[in-house]
Amino acid sequence: MTDAIRLATRGSDLALRQAGEVKTELEDHRHDVELVEVETTGDRVDDALIQDLGKTGAFVRSLDRKVLDGDVDAAVHSMKDVPTDVPDDLVVAAVPRRGNPADALVTPNGTSLENLPAGSVVGTASLRRGAQVQAHRPDLEVEPIRGNVDTRVEKLLAPALQDEHERRTEAEKERMSEDARQQERGDYEASETVEEGVENLDNESDDDSESDRDNRQNAEFDQTVEEWFESLSVLQQSALEREVDTEFDAVVLAQVGLERTGLTHHVHDEELPTNTHVPAPGQGALAITARKDSDVADALRDALDHVRSRVETTTERVILEEVGGGCIAPIGVYALVQGDTVRTDVQVFSRDGTDQVGETRELDVENYAAEAREFAADLRDRGATDLIEEAKRE
Repeated sequence: MTDAIRLATRGSDLALRQAGEVKTELEDHRHDVELVEVETTGDRVDDALIQDLGKTGAFVRSLDRKVLDGDVDAAVHSMKDVPTDVPDDLVVAAVPRRGNPADALVTPNGTSLENLPAGSVVGTASLRRGAQVQAHRPDLEVEPIRGNVDTRVEKLLAPALQDEHERRTEAEKERMSEDARQQERGDYEASETVEEGVENLDNESDDDSESDRDNRQNAEFDQTVEEWFESLSVLQQSALEREVDTEFDAVVLAQVGLERTGLTHHVHDEELPTNTHVPAPGQGALAITARKDSDVADALRDALDHVRSRVETTTERVILEEVGGGCIAPIGVYALVQGDTVRTDVQVFSRDGTDQVGETRELDVENYAAEAREFAADLRDRGATDLIEEAKRE
């Protein structure tokens, strides 16, 4: 191949970073790459939650249409967003090495899920994550939250930062008023007689006592409001200016999203165990789609495909398809290749987390797809599909 590979991507910060990783790896294999930003249906519906967008694939179909129409050569997706019914003329050409599949709980102060006070409000855009939180902590409130990774984190941080800004602003106003009063007092005292000056020395002691009290009250604010604002990270500055309707005590999102956007250095996050909070099928992995039987598909597969990641995500997606779920369903499936087996955890929930069908099973790595279908059939017989359909109706 001599022409540059044109890669379609969404325009969000996370999507661009993911596409940038793919671009770098392809360039390491001596391919020229051009990134093409595409707006998707999901990007245009800013006030909707993922489960309210209707058909699955709201972030995928627009990019794949560009591939099928020949406007681009391939598209970069988050695997968990890719529907299991891939168009006939399209193929998942490559599954690069998978990132961290786990979910993370993010709080303003580092509180763990176990230690959140009863009644705390946890934000998530995922039915699965909400059900898992309520199954583990039924005393917590789960509320919907919409937006990219950085947007959701900003909504979490905004109330506390805005309260802090208000406190600092009021304290600074009080200090300025006190300084003005002290100046007026000093001007008056300078015009008094020596005898009156002696008396004023005593009064100054009282005034000093008042000033000391004010200083003690404002000692925590050792910076001006402007200095404090400048000391905040870009994320915190953006959060300070964000309007929010709901005050969240925590949000749950994909750990890999925090890592790929570089937010782990700026937030308090707790990685949730994958055995109790089973990730979405394909979470942490990327999927590179291309036209079937094209030279580009072959080049992508040779340069990017990671066999273990493909086996794991294929196992997860087979179970998802056979159970009858989708990327919006309250279902977690996580497969991990361990020697000659594929250890597979599945959780299917009711929307409120009170009902669950789940199991862990070891599949033969040589026959993983067939055994994944058998596993799914057993889950269907135990009511997994009924839970999914009920959750969708609600």
